[in-house]
Amino acid sequence: DIFEHLLSVLETETGLDREAALANMRFSFIEALCAKTVVRPHESREHKRSMAIDRILTGKYTAIPCFIGIMALVFVMALSDLMGMGIDTVIALLDGLLGKAQVNPVVHSLVIDGVCSGVGSVLSLLPTIVTMFFFLSILEDTGYIARVAFVMDRLLRKIGLSGRSIVPMLIGFGCSVPAIMAKMTILLVPFMSCTAKLPIYTLMISAFFPRRYQALIMVGLYALGIICGILYALLLKGTKYKGAPVPFVMELPNYRFPSAKSVWQLIVEKAKGFAKKAFTIIFVASLVIWFLQTFDIRLNVAASAEESLLALLGGVAAPLFAPLGFGDWRVSMALITGFTAKESVVSTLTVLLGGDVSLLGTLFTPFTAFVFLVFTLLYTPCVAAVATVGREMGGIKATVGTVIVQCFIAWAVAFIVHSIGIILGFV
Repeated sequence: DIFEHLLSVLETETGLDREAALANMRFSFIEALCAKTVVRPHESREHKRSMAIDRILTGKYTAIPCFIGIMALVFVMALSDLMGMGIDTVIALLDGLLGKAQVNPVVHSLVIDGVCSGVGSVLSLLPTIVTMFFFLSILEDTGYIARVAFVMDRLLRKIGLSGRSIVPMLIGFGCSVPAIMAKMTILLVPFMSCTAKLPIYTLMISAFFPRRYQALIMVGLYALGIICGILYALLLKGTKYKGAPVPFVMELPNYRFPSAKSVWQLIVEKAKGFAKKAFTIIFVASLVIWFLQTFDIRLNVAASAEESLLALLGGVAAPLFAPLGFGDWRVSMALITGFTAKESVVSTLTVLLGGDVSLLGTLFTPFTAFVFLVFTLLYTPCVAAVATVGREMGGIKATVGTVIVQCFIAWAVAFIVHSIGIILGFV
């Protein structure tokens, strides 16, 4: 009919999809009408400043590079190891005191190798987490996050989402649990790098890559997560979740200076949450890992780590990861404990290496470390996020299916990266 013909013409002329073209036409009409009839006061300095900034931050060719650059700057500022050195000093001092006091070797190992190495390895990364949230909070308070939603709308509409989906995805950079909001977004958010994965990235990147490349690799991991999410969304759009995305219209606020109070409250909240997790989930996980590593199947002190209960359990899962380049039982156990909380990957590796993370070189090469990072980026998030998926998806079957699919995608992408590395001679 005539209306359909007009819509087709409108799409052709504007280069936009139907919903966006209609919205653009309505707002163009409203702006033209207001220009003729509405008497406006003098343009405020704040609005003029915001318009000038937006020409760069939301420009057609500059928006995405600016976003990548801003996130890269955040990662550069976040990478720090000062607290790690302080915690290492405290552990060394405590180790010496226990040795002088001639404390039972098993208890000594429990305190140093189990509790201090496990929990300390995670707490040492607290400045990274706090710095990350400090900058993300500033970006949100200034009004930039709203601009990101606007910029990403056109891209997201092509995969069946709207610009509003970028908000839970960006929240997913902080934590996957509150970010899971809608059916299709549920399946994409786990690909976003939550801050629970940040300790893993920081540990591996600091151990294997020169400092000048660390921020680049961190940005690359976040970008890879987004790319995998987009590809998975395209697959879902063509199969399970067909249909047009909901139109997305939003008003961009003027840029403003961030509130020191709100930034401080967010930092305190996240720091307390991170520390609470370190002294609960990570603490228990570290004790369990220490116990399994210390004793053998007869509950005698294991003569070596290879004869421990942990080696027995890890050896069962190790063949699954051998094609990815890290088939050691210690790595497989670290990944398994990561299902409880992603920070447990760091604490488990630290405990299994006797608190000496410099021994990571016995488990990985720089390239296999990168493949390991790719896998941890994409595989199933923590138990809390999985439970949230279960509530939103409405059933154990759907939850289990989602977990299996995410693990398979992580393994497949890591395998592809490893295979490309073999072809290019990195292995």
